[in-house]
Amino acid sequence: MLPPLDDFHRHHAALPRARSGRLALTFEAFHDYHRKLWMRFAHIQVGSRSSAEAVVDAACVRLKKTWPHALLQESVPQYAWQVLKEEVHRWLAERRLEPQVGDAAYLTAVQKLLMHEMRDELRVISQEIGLYAAISALPERQYDVILLRFLLGMGEAEVAEYLGIDGATVRSHIRHARRSLAKQLHIPYKDDKEGEN
Repeated sequence: MLPPLDDFHRHHAALPRARSGRLALTFEAFHDYHRKLWMRFAHIQVGSRSSAEAVVDAACVRLKKTWPHALLQESVPQYAWQVLKEEVHRWLAERRLEPQVGDAAYLTAVQKLLMHEMRDELRVISQEIGLYAAISALPERQYDVILLRFLLGMGEAEVAEYLGIDGATVRSHIRHARRSLAKQLHIPYKDDKEGEN
């Protein structure tokens, strides 16, 4: 959980004006670089562009208010990712909704996730079984890796940076998620370690 804003502001109230300007510039550059991916993630979760805009805007406001604290973190992208996820969860919880994944792009990404030989079988199964339910049942870190790597198309190094882990851990999460999904969907799984790099 992230620090309460009131405590944060009391602690950092005396930032020099010049440093504050540099922090704003740094935040703007960070924001500009990451916003497109954040929008894609939020849109997948909340189901509409306008709702995604609201969620990302809320996350950005929160992140900007805590930017000096964010810069002290081991991984700023990981911290920002957590802020975004918390805003998505808050938005969904306020509306008593579940993430709204289920479009063709998502199914295509999952097909890339699973082994090539499973594609035809997956097309049939995906209509009968809640594929998203299987993915959403993954442990949080595996879920994030699958979403970032296969649905949002990030490279392994980018995923590692966003989650504050190394590349080997990303590959491990992918292997475990593949194995778990194959088991849940009753599809044979062969751990060939291809397609993860």
